[in-house]
Amino acid sequence: MQIVQVNIVNKSCNPLPAYETAGSAGMDIRANLQQPIILQPLERNLIPTGLFIALPDGCEAQIRPRSGLALKQGITCLNSPGTVDSDYRGELKVILINLSNAEQVIHHGDRIAQMVITKTEKAELVLVEQLSESLRGEGGFGHTGIK
Repeated sequence: MQIVQVNIVNKSCNPLPAYETAGSAGMDIRANLQQPIILQPLERNLIPTGLFIALPDGCEAQIRPRSGLALKQGITCLNSPGTVDSDYRGELKVILINLSNAEQVIHHGDRIAQMVITKTEKAELVLVEQLSESLRGEGGFGHTGIK
């Protein structure tokens, strides 16, 4: 496994994102709030983190939901996974939505998402008149069944 160095500025009083276990793929990101935010059912809000990163070229940060938060409170990330490009230098913010039937409260320091750093590839699009055949063909959206 290759370690990628990512420069980070932390303008919150929360600890830096960290891998919670040796096998974790994502680092937990925490809310940086002056006061709690109440999310009503089906309400969404942009949650600041106080974090700013500089990724190396050829990398992205993916912002993903935390499974425990989704299961226990019905809170997940919209635009998931969210992509942070290597040339973005603004504050990392997370779009959270409450999919539960009850209001949910986000407090300062709550772990609201996870960040996965991954390599990216650039593609060169080649315009052609038709595509090569494949076994799957045009089958999509459930064409292989549900069992």
